[in-house]
Amino acid sequence: MLGRLSMKMPQRIRGYCPFCNAHRELEVERVKNRPRSELRAGQRRFRRVTAGYGGFPRPKPEGREKPTKRIHLRFRCTVCKKAHQRPGIRAKKFELVEVHK
Repeated sequence: MLGRLSMKMPQRIRGYCPFCNAHRELEVERVKNRPRSELRAGQRRFRRVTAGYGGFPRPKPEGREKPTKRIHLRFRCTVCKKAHQRPGIRAKKFELVEVHK
């Protein structure tokens, strides 16, 4: 999927709730990044390999950063209050807007 430049999405949408097994009104919220745990197996391995004297064991990443970031959304059901996520989409700017009826 191509990255979008800017994307606006309503704060409430009507969508499928896998817990209710029905279409309900869902509240949309953006998932915030949290600091990665130092106790994860991959992070422990990285610290062990890069510790001490010697060259850096991994090559530097080639090229530059990607032009868009992946945006993860959490959808919370207004009936059962449970939340689920869908696969992230790419966009440069993302905005949740209030829809007036």
